[in-house]
Amino acid sequence: MNSATTVIESAPQWIRLGTTEYRNAGLALFLAGFASFSLIYCVQPLLPAFTDSFGVGPAESSLALSLTTGLLAISIVLAGAFSQALGRRGLMFCSMVLAVLCDFAAAAAPDWRLLLVARAVEGFVIGGVPAVAIAYLSEEIEPGNLGRTMGLYVAGTAFGGMMGRVGMGVLTEFTSWRVALGILGGMCLAAAIGFLILLPRSRNFVARPGFDPVFHLRTWGGHLRNAGLLRLYGCGFLLTSIFVTLMNYATFRLSGAPYFLSQTALSLIFLAYGFGMVSSSMAGGLADRFGRRLLLVAGFVTMLGGVVLTLAGSLLLIIVGIVLVTSGFFIGHSVASGSIGPLAGTAKGHAASLYLLFYYMGSSIVGSMGGWFWQYGGWIAVAGLIGGLAVSGALLAGGLKLIRKRNGA
Repeated sequence: MNSATTVIESAPQWIRLGTTEYRNAGLALFLAGFASFSLIYCVQPLLPAFTDSFGVGPAESSLALSLTTGLLAISIVLAGAFSQALGRRGLMFCSMVLAVLCDFAAAAAPDWRLLLVARAVEGFVIGGVPAVAIAYLSEEIEPGNLGRTMGLYVAGTAFGGMMGRVGMGVLTEFTSWRVALGILGGMCLAAAIGFLILLPRSRNFVARPGFDPVFHLRTWGGHLRNAGLLRLYGCGFLLTSIFVTLMNYATFRLSGAPYFLSQTALSLIFLAYGFGMVSSSMAGGLADRFGRRLLLVAGFVTMLGGVVLTLAGSLLLIIVGIVLVTSGFFIGHSVASGSIGPLAGTAKGHAASLYLLFYYMGSSIVGSMGGWFWQYGGWIAVAGLIGGLAVSGALLAGGLKLIRKRNGA
């Protein structure tokens, strides 16, 4: 009897589909995704305004974003380790609140250097949200519905990325970039409070007090020796490489001949994130029904089709291609991130942090490398680069089933 009692007490207490807890968890993670990604990317449409306000060049103004994402990649790994001791819910909430405070500091910064400091710190503190959100969902949501719930979180990140780019550009036209940053900060503070109220407390998380570097290094090393996880990390790297490179240089192409789109019209391209919100939400449920491997391959194939369409001369076909790449990206990211926890088994926070490290490495490395392709080969060279990456991603994702079977996952 004692043995049976122990088994019952140690069994996971899942958050199940159809319950109030499930709905609250989905909404809470949507708010977390919105707050974190809108704060990260809100300065992208403000770079010309920074050039005017502080007298810096375009390359220097881009530091307001690149410093944030660079420190974000580092903090994600550290947050995944410290969350084992600090817990999931509290760390995510503190990350959002501290990032909001940094946003307010950037809005009030009297000079360029202080704005960059605020943005750099903001990138570092916000890393606790994406690193821990995936681990929380993997630990608390009933496995059969994990993909659906992960899709809601990714949809929140899509909405945040869209609001951070399009919304800030519109607000700045009617007010100023300082007021726009302040308004966004207030919205994200409200989202953080809503997150804390709605998110159920962790029930399956086992805390590991203190910080043991040997344990963390051993755990990360174990995940990096997991062939299935390595393939998922590679998929994350390729997904963001394709998407960010396309978005970076499509604006250059469409601002020149024969299109000559205005800055306002170019910013509307980011409305494609709306399709990402829909596709990521649908992908989660479809992955639960038909399998993650199939949906991940479909995401890369959809991106490849979109890249091919961008080679057309028609502006309409180019925009349709951008929408397809966006939809494929969010399908793939939703499925890949939702597959990390089940394949990792234990130490899900460490596994999730490594996935996001590879994810942001793709954005930083290939996103910058695409500039060389654009400069020397134009859009055909850029499309060739990201099209080749999409084919590689489909092949990589297609091998996940065999790897998982061999690992017994």
